[in-house]
This record gives sequence, C-alpha cells and structure tokens, in this order.
Amino acid sequence: MQKLFLFCLSLLLPALAIAGEIRIKDLVEFDGVRGNDLVGYGLVVGLNGTGDGLRNSPFTEEIMSNVLERLGVNVTGEQIRPKNVAAVMVTATLPPFARAGSQLDVAVAAIGDAKSLLGGTLVMTPLKAADGEIYAVAQGQIIAGGAAATGEAASVVRGVPTSGSIPNGGRIEREIDFELNNLENVRLALRTPDFTTAGRIEHAINSELGRGIAVMQDAGTVALNVRRSNMRSTSHLLGRIENISVTPETRARVVVDQRSGTIVMGEDVRISHVAVSQGNLTLRVEEAPLVVQPNPFAQGQSVIVPRTNASLTEDPGTKMAELQEGSSLTEVVAGLNALGISPRDMIDILKSINAAGALHADFIVN
Repeated sequence: MQKLFLFCLSLLLPALAIAGEIRIKDLVEFDGVRGNDLVGYGLVVGLNGTGDGLRNSPFTEEIMSNVLERLGVNVTGEQIRPKNVAAVMVTATLPPFARAGSQLDVAVAAIGDAKSLLGGTLVMTPLKAADGEIYAVAQGQIIAGGAAATGEAASVVRGVPTSGSIPNGGRIEREIDFELNNLENVRLALRTPDFTTAGRIEHAINSELGRGIAVMQDAGTVALNVRRSNMRSTSHLLGRIENISVTPETRARVVVDQRSGTIVMGEDVRISHVAVSQGNLTLRVEEAPLVVQPNPFAQGQSVIVPRTNASLTEDPGTKMAELQEGSSLTEVVAGLNALGISPRDMIDILKSINAAGALHADFIVN
C-alpha cells in the first residue's frame, strides 16, 4: 500500500505543477502590509485551586497586590495566599490596518507553577508592542487547551491545560501610524525567493496593466512604481494585481521525515547514473545462564554456569537496481519500489545516493 501511495504521488505531483497557477497574493508579501506582535503580563483569577503556589511564584503575589491597589484595596503588609490565581503571559498579533475599537484573539500561557487555567478569567491586561507603547487591552474567559484531573493517589493530564486562548479577547486602543496610499513605490517580497518566479510576476503585472510599472530587483523582490500605473491610489493598484495568476518555479527538493517514514520529492528531482543494492545484517546474542545444584546430602554450593547463544545472519537483501542518468521523479520512485524495500529503508538509500553526489536536489531531513 505504501509503494502504491508513493507511486501515485509521483504521478500526481507533476500534474499539479503543470496546472498550478497561483495568485500573486499567495506568493508575496506586500511592503508595509504586515502584523505586529503584542505581549503583556497579566493575572488569571477564578481557578479551582489550580493556581500558582505563591511561595514558589512570588511575582504572582506582587502583581495581585498591584491590581488590588489600583482598584482601591489596600493590602500593604498583608500576606495573601490564595490558590485560585495565576500569573500569565498574554500574546496577540495586531493585524495590518487595524482600527481602534476592533477586536483580536489573544493567547494566554502560565509562567508560574499553576496546574491548570481551566475556568479562569483574565483580568484587564495591557498589550505592548516592540516600541513599548500600549496598543490593545485583553480581558475575558479563557478557553484552555487541555484537561486535568487529580486524585489522592493518581492524576491524569490531557493536552496542555496551562495555556489557552480568548477569542476576541483583545480590544485595540491605538492604531499604527501607517498610510499605504502615501507610498510612491511598493515592493513585493516573495515568500520563496526565486529568479524565475520573480521574472514571471514582473511579466504578468506589466502584461495585465499594459505598462512597465513592475521591475524585478532580485530573486525575492519585485518593485512597483505607483505613479506610473496611473491608478487612483496604491490600494487600488494592489487590489488590481493581487489576483493575477502566476506559475511559480520551485527548487528540486527531497524532504524526508525519519520519525514517520514520510518521503516527499518534487517534480524536478534528478538522479545521475547510479546502481543501488540493499541488504540487512542481523547480530543476535542470547544469554541463558544455567544454575547447577549440588546433591541433596553433599556439602557444596550452587553454581551459575553461563550459557550464551550467538548468531550472525545476513538477509539475502535485494538485487542491484540501476537508475539511469537524468532519471525523473517517476523513474526514481519506480526504480526504488522495484527493490521491494520499506519507506524507512528508502530514506537510507536516498541518503546514500545524496552522499555519493548523484542526487541533484536539496536533501532535507526532518
């Protein structure tokens, strides 16, 4: 079944590559159109005895005191030892062109020794960007990512109950000062840099608009001249070109995952003239010590006599298979399948072919 899957995959990938025209918006990032990371330090309350142990997490007591004092509760000199609070880190991403009052999702993760955040509520937490300014505030009921149950003699944990999320739990308070329409030049950054793909993007944009507004600067950048496009604004220009379809070019790659035995090869993988054979050598050593007892009325001691069985066997292995020079993906898979080997042995063979310098592709091992 695994051989059949690999062979079908080898036939499917070239067909996908031929018919795979991709929109420009899915190939590039537009200059200035990006999110911004936010982070905050807050307090979760309402936990069912699964919060931080304040003896081991003194920072939880400090932030709890600060929150209560801001609310007008004087706790100076008091020893607070609740078990239903936990200190957490709150993270979120401020999307591009976000406006004040909009909502965003936030993620919450415990930083102390809390056992679970199930049932907790995040108290109002400011979220700051890299410039130290507050751009959003988070608060709400936490949806934890796991479950935990504890008894007197045993406990069970499923997932990660010490982290969770709050859908629409953040509210934007400040906007990013960025005006896209003021840009006279916009750069398109390719997610996978490639000279051929960048050249095709340049040609497709210029053909669509009938003007030479796009210029390839390098393998990862295509620059647009907004003024030369005669469009009403930069936003109108990007809206016009983002749905133009382009056939991307990719490097030849072989990606293997040793843990699961998965092998993925691109259409452009080529192999030089090489012969492949595969076999297994098995060494087995078994210890079976024998205890010798003296006669019932004899004065002696029991003796342990070592007994070892050692064997060395070699499987007949597979016959030599020959892969011709310039073999395509289909021929490579068919040739390796002809050896009758498992996917994990195929990974070892591909490693050896790559080490021999006969595999003309990027070999990536996960």
